Amino acid sequence: MKNMKIKTAEFVSPKHPDKICDYIADTILDAYLTEDQYSRTAIEILGGHGLVCVVGEIKSNGKVDIEKVVKDIVGENFKVIINVVEQSNEIARGVDIGGAGDQGIMVGYACNETENFMPLEYELARDLCEKIYTKYPYDGKTQVTIKDGKPTKIVASFQNVSHADLESIVRSVIQSEEYIINPAGDWKIGGFEADSGLTGRKIIIDSYGPNVPAGGGSFSGKDCTKVDRSGAYMTRKIAVDYLKRLSAKKVLVKLAYAIGKKEPVMKSVVIDGKEEEIEGYNLTPESIISSLGLRKPIYKDTATWGHFGRNFPWG
Repeated sequence: MKNMKIKTAEFVSPKHPDKICDYIADTILDAYLTEDQYSRTAIEILGGHGLVCVVGEIKSNGKVDIEKVVKDIVGENFKVIINVVEQSNEIARGVDIGGAGDQGIMVGYACNETENFMPLEYELARDLCEKIYTKYPYDGKTQVTIKDGKPTKIVASFQNVSHADLESIVRSVIQSEEYIINPAGDWKIGGFEADSGLTGRKIIIDSYGPNVPAGGGSFSGKDCTKVDRSGAYMTRKIAVDYLKRLSAKKVLVKLAYAIGKKEPVMKSVVIDGKEEEIEGYNLTPESIISSLGLRKPIYKDTATWGHFGRNFPWG
């Protein structure tokens, strides 16, 4: 019993209010990158109950109808409030010389538990959520608990599906000791009708689940000069590279940057419990951006089903 390992992870559907906000932010980012690949954005979205607020900073030669982008996603009946200004010159001067757009710590992870090098409990929760969403594309959540690598408790709560139908889908996807289905009862009001959402509030779901440390910054709405996004993508690539090269079980990578500086102030990799300094990578923001192709409008696809383990350039 003392060596027993119990882990739990959750996932949410693209119609969850927080994920709608992430998707709006990254769709706006993609729209600007389509017009100007050097666009800089820091976009925050608050949405719910007929209202979407877009707040942040944008520096771009592109012209985007933000209100139209938002309404194409949420519908014409929503009121859209936009309060966007140009990036501060004091921030821009550090980025203009190739420095990091902010300070921060980024974490990357890879393990041999699944084919895409993601934690098993996380991948089971994501896979289950995707399969339910395919049949019922509404607001919903899944949660998977594993003990010694085997599922023991499954939680699924989805909008517009009966308890019986939802349980049938869940049982067809994953075998477990216990199923907890629509625990508060069947429900029909979800998404922005039921609750408000905010960008960056699902940072653990965006990363590797609660059993792996997360960096301090969220991803959606931020262009690639923000190292809390581009740096996090690079840490994942490094983790996968080390895992494959050394046939390791678990690899944890950490980078830390100072605003306006090109080189990280920390670069560490922990391979099966042994820590060493990362070697063989150019970790300046511009090199990361170039090597991973981060000036392309690829971001709205990252905003729904997680940023890692999905065949993106960073793995």
